Amino acid sequence: MLQDFKQFILRGNVVDLAVAVVIGSAFSAVVTSLVKDLITPLIAAIGGQRDFSNLSFTIHHSQFLYGDFLNAAISFVILAAVVFFLVVTPVNHFIAFSRRNQKSADPTTRKCPECLSEIPAKATRCAHCTAKIEPTV
Repeated sequence: MLQDFKQFILRGNVVDLAVAVVIGSAFSAVVTSLVKDLITPLIAAIGGQRDFSNLSFTIHHSQFLYGDFLNAAISFVILAAVVFFLVVTPVNHFIAFSRRNQKSADPTTRKCPECLSEIPAKATRCAHCTAKIEPTV
């Protein structure tokens, strides 16, 4: 049982997930700091409010602190933008660049001309309708 646990822990996807969580939490701290120390003061210079965390309103003696939510929403939008523009877009360009010179793989299946079922490309008879078919070379 201990050997099975060791195999589970040392699988590539478990280690990759652990690394992703650690890097993600560190990245989250960087983005939170970016919002708190740079973006919020920039908005404060324009709008006059320095810290959104103190924003609130009261209804029937219940206080709603919407400022923290506003800070979290700004952090989320910035994090999403950073991930999209600095991770997703470059990776997509890299993948497209690496695939531009590759030949497309020959199809392994084709449609039967009689019943339109998927059959192997080299088949001489359809498995579904038993029609005799010329093989593709």
